[in-house]
Amino acid sequence: MDSSLFAMVEGPRGADAARILSHGVSSITIGAAYHRARDVTPHGTTRVTFRHDGVHFPLGDHFDGLRLVPPVQKGADREPIRALRDETRELGVALHGWGVFLHNTTLGLAFPDVTQENCFGDRAAPADLCPSHPDVRAYAVALGRAIARQGVDSVVAESLHFGTFGHGYHHERSFVNLGPAAEFALGLCFCAHCLPRLPDAEKARDVAARLAGDVLEGGPPASDLPGVLTEYARARAPIVTSLAAEVAAAVAAEGSQLTFLDLTGAVLGYADGRPTGAPAADSAWRIGVDPAALGSAVPSYAILCYAHDTVRVGEDVAAYRAALGPDTALRAVLRPGHPDTTSAGHLSAKAAAARASGADAVDYYAYDLFPLPALDRIRSAGA
Repeated sequence: MDSSLFAMVEGPRGADAARILSHGVSSITIGAAYHRARDVTPHGTTRVTFRHDGVHFPLGDHFDGLRLVPPVQKGADREPIRALRDETRELGVALHGWGVFLHNTTLGLAFPDVTQENCFGDRAAPADLCPSHPDVRAYAVALGRAIARQGVDSVVAESLHFGTFGHGYHHERSFVNLGPAAEFALGLCFCAHCLPRLPDAEKARDVAARLAGDVLEGGPPASDLPGVLTEYARARAPIVTSLAAEVAAAVAAEGSQLTFLDLTGAVLGYADGRPTGAPAADSAWRIGVDPAALGSAVPSYAILCYAHDTVRVGEDVAAYRAALGPDTALRAVLRPGHPDTTSAGHLSAKAAAARASGADAVDYYAYDLFPLPALDRIRSAGA
């Protein structure tokens, strides 16, 4: 069974295939296009690392004629992805190219009109590019094609869907207790490219504005989501599915295949590894994702099982497997350390639960972010 360890190009002494593989995995998922972040990097050449938006390869002609062109990372001229591709070929292992697609603060600040627009008309989420916007869709297709042309076995597409209110910029403040409903309402997009595509869009925007406005004006936190907003959010799924299908076709034309990375598990469990409620698949609609529809649009699907509880991991994987059907490859991504995992045995149990529940592969996030003793747990998990 294939297993992969996510890693950044800016890892310790660069992305070294043998060092990454030594932790017991059978392939590498390398960050070919990433976003701004400040990371604690326990075994890095810098112990705190600042990352930039952009791609780790020369642009070539991949984005010719497009309005949106990704920044190019420092050192991209040395072609680190192709160098790693050569190294993994010599070792006989797969290399997957991981790209962050519609979460890009640099592009959002330069072109605010391509970002999500909230119910008040604010363009206040510069990191969230709207998947309805034609320029964004053209950019996503080009990015998928460009990563595939690095010779990778697959393109792992992160953030190829709508963003949420809680992750629209790198430094966010709210001294208002919004409640889950108002927070969700503020994360919905009502831009000129979304409104014509979605039913009852003007009504939904008015309801969202009233809901959030009441809280902002001193009312109690809003916990109950009106049905019209649920319907509006669910109606966005064809936008995401069609975009994923376009990117998948572009990637396939380059001789690779697309893995759609669903971030719902991170939305629910990123902070503490303690997601509650129904399995993550039941909440995917909140970011415009319909796993059942995507199962027919992409050949491979990855989910983030950010959970401490072994039973929860199994439930999440089983729910996605049921939604996707038997023909779409399903990859479950686990974190080997804090806050999800406490020991090698704990990680092994979760990996086993994922496999037993229908995962075709168990992957691990991320080489650069965990201390070496936590990464050593992967080997005993049977990768």
